[in-house]
Amino acid sequence: MSAHQTKRYTILLRKGDQVKVMSGRDAGKSGRVLVVNPRKNTVVVEHANIIKRHTRPNPSKNIKGGIIEKEAGINASNVMIVCSSCGKHTRIGHNKLSDGSWARACKRCGTTLDK
Repeated sequence: MSAHQTKRYTILLRKGDQVKVMSGRDAGKSGRVLVVNPRKNTVVVEHANIIKRHTRPNPSKNIKGGIIEKEAGINASNVMIVCSSCGKHTRIGHNKLSDGSWARACKRCGTTLDK
């Protein structure tokens, strides 16, 4: 890999997944995944890892200035998906469907995570 290329990580989480933060300052909090960044191996979870940003007002983009609180990225290894059927945080496995495709599955109860 040359200097300008970055490694692309395989992240099994998707936008909209319900996850629980397992480690760090916000351990125990849960929320939906808003953004997945495979280049940095990070996910943005709503109401977790809140940072303060000092922003300058920009009237043309209708942005008010001041101190804005927003979510920052968390390393994908520090969050676990919450299974909708058993309600617990779990690792992600895969089940082969009848049509030959693969679907993400809960490692605890075996149910499919994809709708």
